[in-house]
Amino acid sequence: MTTLGQPDLSDIHRGDWVDRWLPTGWRPYTRLARLDRPVGIWLTLFPCWAAMVQAAHGIPSLRQLAIFSIGALLMRSAGSTVNDMADREFDGHVERTRLRPLASGQIDTPRASAFLGVQLVLAASLLLFLAPYTRLVAVCVLPLVLIYPLCKRFTHWPQAVLGAAFNWGMLMAWAEGAGHLPAGAVLMWAGAIAWQIGYDTVYAYVDVKDDTRLGLKSTAILFGPHGKAWVGAFYALAVGAWLGGGWLLGMSLAYAVGTLSIAAHLAWQVRRIDLARPEVNFRLFLANILTGALLAGSAVVGTL
Repeated sequence: MTTLGQPDLSDIHRGDWVDRWLPTGWRPYTRLARLDRPVGIWLTLFPCWAAMVQAAHGIPSLRQLAIFSIGALLMRSAGSTVNDMADREFDGHVERTRLRPLASGQIDTPRASAFLGVQLVLAASLLLFLAPYTRLVAVCVLPLVLIYPLCKRFTHWPQAVLGAAFNWGMLMAWAEGAGHLPAGAVLMWAGAIAWQIGYDTVYAYVDVKDDTRLGLKSTAILFGPHGKAWVGAFYALAVGAWLGGGWLLGMSLAYAVGTLSIAAHLAWQVRRIDLARPEVNFRLFLANILTGALLAGSAVVGTL
């Protein structure tokens, strides 16, 4: 599906560590969980770590760090499995996703369903180590996780649903660390949603031609040629929410300085966006790992 002289936009690269080091039978499951593409894990973990630090007003316990880190990995992997199961009939017709295990026939739906069951059981087992209130908050995210893969069929805003679910760990971190959800914590979560709408819109521009042809919806299709301005607006909302949330949570001046560094990085991203060059947009999407790291770092220095 690639055009001669154009970059291959597939998010699976043959000959990587999965092909070199793992047994053949493990490879489809590893790719289904997207362990070969860990960007989503980092984009889930960093906001969660930031919330844990803010809730503890310092470095949280190693026990909490371990539970939430493993939980983020498992839920991101389970969400990826659900997404690929729902999109298996579309993914084979999209350049970026054509080599995914279900779309390419490397694994069938019954085996993917069994794998999903294992992922969910493992994730649910972690709830035994958390407080009852945290368990209640955790269960509330399940409808978002399950409905997200279908959103692109009926709304242009699947990125908003994904942002709410992807960053739910921030609310769980506050539920566990403080026993309640203060307004500042909710505002930090809202900022993470705005941030995700922004960077996932950039990501969606990689697929915009294929999605339009298949009749699917996204913010990239909705924003069209005005995407750069819209992404900038959502990034600005994210920074504003993080500044306001940090203020409500009593973060120090160092936190505000860290947040302004995030603003500078996001402004650089917006300047570089080129709606006509999917490969550039994909690299800018990956650059948000640094955004997440800056957010977590700002939370740390903000508690000193």
